[in-house]
Amino acid sequence: MLSYGFLSTHPPTRCGLATFNAALATHLIGGGTRGGVVRVADSGEEQSVPSGVVHTWATDTPAGWRGAAAALNAFDVVVVQHEYGIYPGPDGQDVLPLLRRLTVPSIVVLHTVLSNPSPRQKSLLEQVVAVAGAVVTMTDTARDRLLAGYRAAPEKVSVIPHGVAEQVGVPAPRRTRPHLLTWGLLGPGKGIEWSLRALARLQDLDPAPTFTVAGRTHPKVIAHQGETYREGLHRLGARLGVAGAVDYQPVYQDPATLGALIRSADVVLLPYDSREQVTSGVLVEAVAAGIPVVATPFPHAVELLTGGLGSVVPHHDPAALATAIRRILAEPGPVGRVRAVAGELRWPAVAARYGALAERLTAARGLAVSAASA
Repeated sequence: MLSYGFLSTHPPTRCGLATFNAALATHLIGGGTRGGVVRVADSGEEQSVPSGVVHTWATDTPAGWRGAAAALNAFDVVVVQHEYGIYPGPDGQDVLPLLRRLTVPSIVVLHTVLSNPSPRQKSLLEQVVAVAGAVVTMTDTARDRLLAGYRAAPEKVSVIPHGVAEQVGVPAPRRTRPHLLTWGLLGPGKGIEWSLRALARLQDLDPAPTFTVAGRTHPKVIAHQGETYREGLHRLGARLGVAGAVDYQPVYQDPATLGALIRSADVVLLPYDSREQVTSGVLVEAVAAGIPVVATPFPHAVELLTGGLGSVVPHHDPAALATAIRRILAEPGPVGRVRAVAGELRWPAVAARYGALAERLTAARGLAVSAASA
């Protein structure tokens, strides 16, 4: 039975990468399987050591990658979450010497594959792929982008979807008005302003919809801009006359409460400004819950919503957003089709695919070592 080391941000850090890593670790480490997390954390973050964390890589520690690599080498396989802004150094380049120092196989999960990277970003990702034992993207779009735009060996790259939890627990609240929802860490680029403008165009409906914006402002946005973005949304809602229909919930919700909120929605809105986003945990959670989604054409939405699971509308177009919402509210989509897709996205199934990849990787390494010593 293999043991697993994980390198990532990790709770109590509250970000998508930390949530993803915690869920994957939970489902890979169980039934006696040994594992541990090397947590990447800024100096200002909570420094208490959560359960399962065997080492903390403080991002302001010079050459902190050395201690992190030493801790990870105690396991059979290392799973690394990769995002440019997570690790120290320009574009997070300090992850590269760590990967080179590993003496055990590594699986690198790419959360971002840019279509127009800077020369340094392109070179860094190519080197990460070259030194990794295996690479995972969460969508076919990301895999195709990686193979077309970067030097990457196709045989190294696997597509394993973003996992979602089984949504159980708190009952979904009963609502008398159509309920629109978006959630996640808040900041510029989320496109909430376009949702507010679309909501203003839907006030002729009887009853008119309500809109919930759930989630705290992203810690990095707070550090650089404070609550400027959120305050701007409040002013825009008042100017549009929809302030009373919008419920801002700036709190971190536990999975059961969030699951109930998601199940109470009639439509999930994801009008992201980004044209690069190849992975969206919010999108996957909504689809898994059987809730129709209206999103802008970022790559993950285009790939996952094709075939009637939702609608894709142009960027910065509140009229198109409102039209798509009207259509869904008038003619609810085929929830059965959505639930069929959702079964493939549950964390146990997703973690099993990581486990199978790790087994293949270690088996191949064992054969190579045997051949070299023969």
